[in-house]
Amino acid sequence: MLEKTSIFQKAIEAVEALDPQAQVILVDIISKRLKQQRRDELLKEIAQAENAYAQGNVRRGSVADLMAELDE
Repeated sequence: MLEKTSIFQKAIEAVEALDPQAQVILVDIISKRLKQQRRDELLKEIAQAENAYAQGNVRRGSVADLMAELDE
């Protein structure tokens, strides 16, 4: 954990060494990359859900149906 903290601290120091405009650009780039990573994760989850549905591993019903099934 100490090594990761050290890497994180070095990253912060490197960012602080940039001029303010470069820091803004860096934040924008990181923000966009994080959004893309989240989109990629969602697409992967959607593909998994579609695959489960195609294989018949998904059930449909109301909350009452779910509660009745849990009581069985």
